[in-house]
Amino acid sequence: MTSGGAGVTNGGRWRPGPIALIAAAGAVIALVNASSAVIEADQRGDRLAFIEPLTWEVSSVILIVALAPAIAWAIDRFPLSPGRLAHSGAIHLALTIPFSLAHVAGMVGLRNAAYAAFGRTYDFAANSLPLALVYEWRKDALTYAALAGLFWFFRWRAELAAHRLPATPDRIEIRDGAGAAFLDPAAIAWVEAAGNYVEFHAGARTHLVRGTLLAWETKLAPLGFARVHRSRLVNRARVRALAPTPAGDVTIILDDGRTLAGSRRYRSALS
Repeated sequence: MTSGGAGVTNGGRWRPGPIALIAAAGAVIALVNASSAVIEADQRGDRLAFIEPLTWEVSSVILIVALAPAIAWAIDRFPLSPGRLAHSGAIHLALTIPFSLAHVAGMVGLRNAAYAAFGRTYDFAANSLPLALVYEWRKDALTYAALAGLFWFFRWRAELAAHRLPATPDRIEIRDGAGAAFLDPAAIAWVEAAGNYVEFHAGARTHLVRGTLLAWETKLAPLGFARVHRSRLVNRARVRALAPTPAGDVTIILDDGRTLAGSRRYRSALS
């Protein structure tokens, strides 16, 4: 992994926590809504097979789960921190539009395929496509807000846990779930953002812990670690040589021969 902040970026790794929660909640909501549709149809004197509203609901849930990582990436890329709340909030509001369009396009495709399997056709916008899209956007904006809130909570919890982790000259304790590992700072060559996690590269092993690179930078800076890229910290004691690149950046050569890419923005940290 050579890039990416704390979001679902290049090579970001996912754990099942929030996604599983979204899928489970979506399944329950789908069953409740489908049952309600059948009951309401019966009260009107209409006949509605349970499989039909269930198809509507399940197709929607599938797309929401599929698009959830994109919202997680957006929350990490544009965090809802106090100093950036208005700016980030406006960006997230704008992102509800492509989110809704992707959600509608995907679920309509799934419904068309399901109806075709039974020799029927599905009509998404019987009267007006623009009105149908606005109607769906209103619901999708609320869904986006709920998922953004969920991912923000997981992010906040991870940062809180990271701030509690002690970093001392003799060892660093990192936790991943219920387990803990104690690393000698000298054994750590570099630390890198990996989606909602941070990777510690120590020898041939890689340790993955939930948290943000910024939180760990604060803890590791007194131990000789410096930021050399927006998604990477390096142990200055493990740097053997620096080689400039034609673009003005720098290639960092470690004492074990491995190389890392450094950004020109942070080059002074190694001088």
